[in-house]
Amino acid sequence: MSASSKPLVVITGASAGIGASTARRFVKQGFRLALTARRMDRLEQLRKELKGEISIHELDVRSSDDVENVFKSIEQKEGPVEILVNSAGCGFGLEPSYQGKIEEWDQCIDTNIKGLLYCTRAALQTMVKLDKGHIINLGSVAARYPYPGGNVYGGTKAFVRQFSFNLKADLLGTKVRVSCIEPGLVGGTEFSVVRFRGDEARAAKVYEHTKALSPEDIAEVIYFCCSVSSHVNINTIEVMPVCQASGPLAIQRV
Repeated sequence: MSASSKPLVVITGASAGIGASTARRFVKQGFRLALTARRMDRLEQLRKELKGEISIHELDVRSSDDVENVFKSIEQKEGPVEILVNSAGCGFGLEPSYQGKIEEWDQCIDTNIKGLLYCTRAALQTMVKLDKGHIINLGSVAARYPYPGGNVYGGTKAFVRQFSFNLKADLLGTKVRVSCIEPGLVGGTEFSVVRFRGDEARAAKVYEHTKALSPEDIAEVIYFCCSVSSHVNINTIEVMPVCQASGPLAIQRV
């Protein structure tokens, strides 16, 4: 086990986007990092770039066995996890629910809900025992504001939001903190490319003529939640770019 006094941060989905930017933000402050993702080549590139106390771990959050083994290995070799950033997530398509692909629904649910649950439980065992720690869950404004085609993705993020609140209720009486960050339009990630199944031109149109949030913006919010006094728990932060707002209720006129 590491004897370092520097806090250990585990970030899922750290190979790109918000996860990678969060790693860059925390390493600047001297945190030790355990970065997890499925793409080890990307993690290796990030480790070389950051040059801090960083370990990398291949992890598919959809596998409960994989999560248990990786987290156990991290704790045995590096010490207790003090901050967990559940950044891994995905969404597919904008088809109406009656045209959705079940296999994509399954992947979205397995990643956004089950993966977050598996990782949270794996980290919480020691956090509760040591009576300290912080769980940061990446939600979305899609949890609150429906839009056509957002069906299953929005549903998974509504789960993340409510689970975060319920988790905090479970942890009352401990010093473990829980925060849910709910971004709006964020550019500079692979989210829309994945959503449109590799169609980069269509993905780019989502951000045309806008000044969207950046992954660095969200990383700054995540760091802020962790940097306030230890008796302060930020339950949730909803953040949109200035160019975005919630829309009016839709009405069909006949």
